[in-house]
Amino acid sequence: MGAPSPRYTAEFKQKAVELYKKSGTTYAEVARGLGCDAGSLSDWVKKADAADCGAADNSFQMAEDLRRLKRENERLKRENEILLKASAFFASRQL
Repeated sequence: MGAPSPRYTAEFKQKAVELYKKSGTTYAEVARGLGCDAGSLSDWVKKADAADCGAADNSFQMAEDLRRLKRENERLKRENEILLKASAFFASRQL
């Protein structure tokens, strides 16, 4: 099995997209300078263009936040289920 893909922060992706748009060179040249894959850079640029985000919006940050909130939501659902089972257990013991 190969090494896992590196995880880039939303800020890194946004800066990489801005650098590519300002440079006017190829994905490969910009990616080589940043130390990332040209295909990844291409995907980030396409996502940024599709989102048509301005300087104030960061679609990468929003996607990262969404993933974090989904994980937190799942964790809270599991905790809630455990509490419901525990309360049912203790309620049945008192009868």
